[in-house]
Amino acid sequence: MSQQNGLHVAVVGATGAVGQQMIDTLIKRDFPFAKLTLLSSARSAGKKVMVKGQEYTVEEAKPESFEGVDIALFSAGGSVSKQFAPEAVKRGAVVVDNTSAFRMDPDIPLVVPEVNEDDLHKHNGIIANPNCSTIQMVVALEPVRQKYGLKKVLVSTYQAVSGAGAVAIQELNDQTKAIINGENYEPKVLPVKSAEKHYQIAFNAIPQIDVFQDNGFTYEEMKMINETKKIMHLPDLSVAATCVRLPVAVGHSESVYFEVEQEGVQPSEIKSLLSDAPGIVLQDDPENQIYPMPANCVGSNDVFVGRIRKDLDEDLGFHMWVVSDNLLKGAAWNSVQIAESLIRLGLVKANQ
Repeated sequence: MSQQNGLHVAVVGATGAVGQQMIDTLIKRDFPFAKLTLLSSARSAGKKVMVKGQEYTVEEAKPESFEGVDIALFSAGGSVSKQFAPEAVKRGAVVVDNTSAFRMDPDIPLVVPEVNEDDLHKHNGIIANPNCSTIQMVVALEPVRQKYGLKKVLVSTYQAVSGAGAVAIQELNDQTKAIINGENYEPKVLPVKSAEKHYQIAFNAIPQIDVFQDNGFTYEEMKMINETKKIMHLPDLSVAATCVRLPVAVGHSESVYFEVEQEGVQPSEIKSLLSDAPGIVLQDDPENQIYPMPANCVGSNDVFVGRIRKDLDEDLGFHMWVVSDNLLKGAAWNSVQIAESLIRLGLVKANQ
């Protein structure tokens, strides 16, 4: 990206896994910032971070931290966003929030640039970044919706532990070593750190991500259901999700069944459509065992799609396999991508 105006960018949650990825992504994209402010909770304040050979000291986030900030990228938890995002907006910043704090607020756009970039025009200072598992699915489904219509989506996810933070990655590594060495261990993080019970994740699959709701679905599953409808502007779309945590460090995988509205669509047409779609890499050659896998998608901003096939019983039904780096497209890259869109659309200008 070419240098323009020289924006003042703040990253809130700069010491976390996603915050670190946000900083790295800003650098890799040559994002046009003239000033960078790194913020965190009081607990992490004072830490040193190297950015392009320059040492930055992470500061405690306070209302006055946002004076003169043009774009604030938040990824420090919902309570922090609720406390400080309005303060940033008051001071003239546009907030891109990577928590669930504002996602379902009807007055706040929930944006995946490949899908609903135009919604950015409706922002009132805050833009919500969707859930990681939702993002990759809607990127893969949007070209299909545009051409053939979409009436039903059933998704089962196979999600990496990094979605639960760095402590979950550490727990996976520690448990794996303990089991291999025949040592005892006590699970403390998954499925939900604050829950009463914790289960091993190494050599296991846990069919719970986030807390259960009264309807039997987890909060993560309801995020996917509600966010998909909002992003795609399809309030009547039939969506259901089952979200499962696997012993994978980075990279979410999803088995997606979807039904189109147009009859007679062939898998080859959907493959051709997705091969030309923005943000998608088609990996679909089963004869040569070519299909997306999380181990191969880490570090990429793209969404990888494969195993596209027609349902054997439902003429309008199709199946596909979708994989993406949950820390990048699922979080940091989508946030920075939103910021890039704001600049390109002329919706952000440097604070005077």
